[in-house]
Amino acid sequence: SGFLLCVTQKDVSTLTQMLIGLAGYLTGYDGSFPFIKPGDKYEHHNYLGMRAFCAALGSCLPPFTFLIVLELSRSTPAAIIAASLLIFDTGCITLSQYILLDPILMFFIMGSVLCMVRFNTQRLRPFSFSWWFWLLLAGVCLSGSLGVKFVGLFVILLVGINTAFDLWRLLGDLSLSLVDFGKHLLARVFGLIMLPLFLYTTIFAVHFVVLNRSGPGDGFFSSSFQSRLIGNNLHNASMPEYLAYGSLITVKNLRIAGGYLHSHWHLYPEGVGAHQQVTAYLHKDYNNLWLVKRPDNSDDLTGPPELVHHGDIIRLEHRVRIRNLHSHFHEAPLTKNTCRSPVMALGWEQVEVTCSPYVKESPNTQWNIEDLINPKLPNISLSVLKPTFLEILWESHIVMIRGNSDLKPKDNEMNSKPWHWPINYQGLRFSGVNETEYRVYLLGNPVIWWLNLLSLALFVLMLTVASLGGGMLLLGWLLHYLPFYIMSRILYYHHYFPAMLFSSMLTGITLDIFLQNLHLLFSSSISHYFVRGGQFILLLGFIYSFYLFHPLSYGMRGPLAHDPASSMAGLRWMESWEF
Repeated sequence: SGFLLCVTQKDVSTLTQMLIGLAGYLTGYDGSFPFIKPGDKYEHHNYLGMRAFCAALGSCLPPFTFLIVLELSRSTPAAIIAASLLIFDTGCITLSQYILLDPILMFFIMGSVLCMVRFNTQRLRPFSFSWWFWLLLAGVCLSGSLGVKFVGLFVILLVGINTAFDLWRLLGDLSLSLVDFGKHLLARVFGLIMLPLFLYTTIFAVHFVVLNRSGPGDGFFSSSFQSRLIGNNLHNASMPEYLAYGSLITVKNLRIAGGYLHSHWHLYPEGVGAHQQVTAYLHKDYNNLWLVKRPDNSDDLTGPPELVHHGDIIRLEHRVRIRNLHSHFHEAPLTKNTCRSPVMALGWEQVEVTCSPYVKESPNTQWNIEDLINPKLPNISLSVLKPTFLEILWESHIVMIRGNSDLKPKDNEMNSKPWHWPINYQGLRFSGVNETEYRVYLLGNPVIWWLNLLSLALFVLMLTVASLGGGMLLLGWLLHYLPFYIMSRILYYHHYFPAMLFSSMLTGITLDIFLQNLHLLFSSSISHYFVRGGQFILLLGFIYSFYLFHPLSYGMRGPLAHDPASSMAGLRWMESWEF
């Protein structure tokens, strides 16, 4: 598993890391590049296989779009328009050409939708080979979507709603017996629930076998989880079974993703008291070490060890700062009437720890000793701590969910807003800032994105006067976009791209319906030319706008866009764009 050493156990995108790692391993990547931030030089590292893998999956998006729209609309022009929107979108190209999870996520999302649409077309051939093929393949793609990122839940919900309507239709079919309906129900439960769950669990089983080494994210996991990681100080370790005075210990909060009791030389804010901060820290550190002493300092370190018993009062002395842990009657600076809460003001990834007589016993208030050093006591093996597969599966998900929800903006970091995304308000710098650097800027083709927004409004307007196809695509856009409004974590521009796929497919159908119905306004002979002319103008507009903005994807050098000498001069149509 050396080629995956750059991956930590805290990563959400489990399947992505394994797929990219496998692509790198097969093409000669040695796993030593740290992948700290976009734009870092790869130097001698062999990264082409990983980039080619992501680009290959990204290049599948236009064909998937074509096939989905063709199935839904039965219109080749609509399918061509929709596919062209993705082919000439600078944002999709930028995401697909780098080693990112986005093209893999979008590949599985679009694969799920394509399989769902194809399965719907097989309703007149139930239980045939093609019927089973598209049903089971949909389950495979759904497990892939969720295995890449939790955003995959949105497409699972979309397929679930479609399946519910399909079953409701079957239930209302009086020619279908209850036995046959039961077969349909069980087949869908197997293909769309049991199979994805099995594959998803298998992904993590492989993940735990391959990523079995210690990393910088170990502290996010419980002591028992860490005991299975090669290179961790708890792996195949032995330490005393009982606690004695004079022992050196680390104490970890029992809450999943809880931190170590920690102190450092930084002081509490003014008004709280001139004392060193006592926090919980999520990483292993020398400042996590504490010495167990008697409260009256009457420890005899030369005699035999004396065990600490239940109910004993002890004193903890910070090993590095040689200060005793104590509480006082000053109110905690940030926490009110609780035992602990996430606090970034006290230090990077620090968690405030307070004492309160009002809290009830819970994992938040319970702590376990992780490291115990006392040469006077006999040691026992910690192999008994190793958890079961279901325990580490559950814990890893809790850590991922909490880690994802705790992603907050750093100092001076721009937090993108969901309302920014459909209007293409602001992109994202991938590399370079000034005119002397090679710059890549993630921004969707504005002509395409604004056309998508206009088509969305047009579709809703037309939907009020006629029954149209494409409602499932509108639902897909809503499911992949609206949930971000209630998320408390930091958001980025690229989070909108799955929703953009649905918006583009809906645009293809909407514009085609609009053009095909021009005969209501003009005679048939004239409307035919309007239809062909409109299709030609659309494709020409996509191509020309891509020609104008393609440097955003393929890189820019020289003056910035506000300089008349820049190759992008006159193209900074919004002040919020930063190229």
